Amino acid sequence: MSDKKIMIVEDDRNLLDTLVYNIEKEGYAAITSINGEEAVESARKEKPDLIILDIMLPALNGLEVCRILRKEMSVPILMLTARNEEVDKIIGLEVGADDYMTKPFSMRELIARIRAMLRRAGMTATEPDSIDKIIIIGTLTIDTERHKVTVSSKELELSPREYDLLVFLAANKGLVFTRDQLLEKVWGYDFVGDTRTVDVHIRWLRQKIEFNPSKPEKLITVRGAGYKLAE
Repeated sequence: MSDKKIMIVEDDRNLLDTLVYNIEKEGYAAITSINGEEAVESARKEKPDLIILDIMLPALNGLEVCRILRKEMSVPILMLTARNEEVDKIIGLEVGADDYMTKPFSMRELIARIRAMLRRAGMTATEPDSIDKIIIIGTLTIDTERHKVTVSSKELELSPREYDLLVFLAANKGLVFTRDQLLEKVWGYDFVGDTRTVDVHIRWLRQKIEFNPSKPEKLITVRGAGYKLAE
């Protein structure tokens, strides 16, 4: 029996019951909420290890819930959306979700992602002793001891996943990684995930670390191969 608590925020009672059944069958404790306001209060009280969060919720939608909780805690958040619209996914990642799944989805894949996210939450993208305490790439400075990133001495606000991605690429600067490799190394997936997740995080990182995000000089796309951080 795991000691991990998973919060499920879903207003569809049938889906909620199905999620609870499958999550408890895996040995996790399930906490449930059926609206956004209740979810925020419950998360503050229960301190879950992972949150499964539907976008379409009464009282307070999932995007607002995610935005509020991300400012207060670094809990992994997996967002669910019934709409296969790219804007929902991008906004969800922008406000701090770690990943998303579009309904309908398989319970097998959901459980695989939960395991990967929980495993990842207990790790850092790279082992502390294997990377420099201070990494400097042009105007970009990463202080891995203080989890502080600056560009031209201005401190940046990065989500936990943005930070992990940046540190991993910085620790391996000059090396090219495919999207699937980044999903495995940074997100912790042991299967092929949705590579658009990587693309969105790369896009948001560029908005923060590049002087001109449309013509990146630090975070480079290698056509047909993947991404690298310039040396």
